[in-house]
Amino acid sequence: MAAATQTQASLLLQKQLKELYKTPVDGFSAGLVDESNIFEWRVTIIGPPDTPYDGGFFNAIMSFPSDYPNKPPTVRFTSEMWHPNVYSDGKVCISILHAPGDDPNGYELASERWNPLHTVESIVLSIISMLSSPNDESPANVEAAKEWRERRSEFRKKVSRCIRKSHEML
Repeated sequence: MAAATQTQASLLLQKQLKELYKTPVDGFSAGLVDESNIFEWRVTIIGPPDTPYDGGFFNAIMSFPSDYPNKPPTVRFTSEMWHPNVYSDGKVCISILHAPGDDPNGYELASERWNPLHTVESIVLSIISMLSSPNDESPANVEAAKEWRERRSEFRKKVSRCIRKSHEML
């Protein structure tokens, strides 16, 4: 069964990649890290206009499990990122990337968590939305959340440094 599941996941990811190549979506680009591995994608997210991230080009790696779409991928920024919902190692923490079902901690509704109907596009658009409006109620980066709430100008300075570094990586 595992091989069949992996084949299904592979076919679905190939279909989503082809669709993104055929019909690009504003705000990001995506492709494979290595042509021989459909389960590792490189994504570049353009900082959304009218946000502190405006003008940045942020790279991330999307790693898909072999039983995708039943389980969510992980997304980790490889570009430096200062954000309440991004861990210090770059891992993105948003509800739709959390395992399906009830939240063991009781913070999220099952309906907010992973759903097999999500696509690469819907995931990346959720991350762009996260950049536009951080959730500082349940932060992955407590210091960034505190700064976002209490010292917005300091927060913006750190994000500006991330944007400058993102330009150096182009």
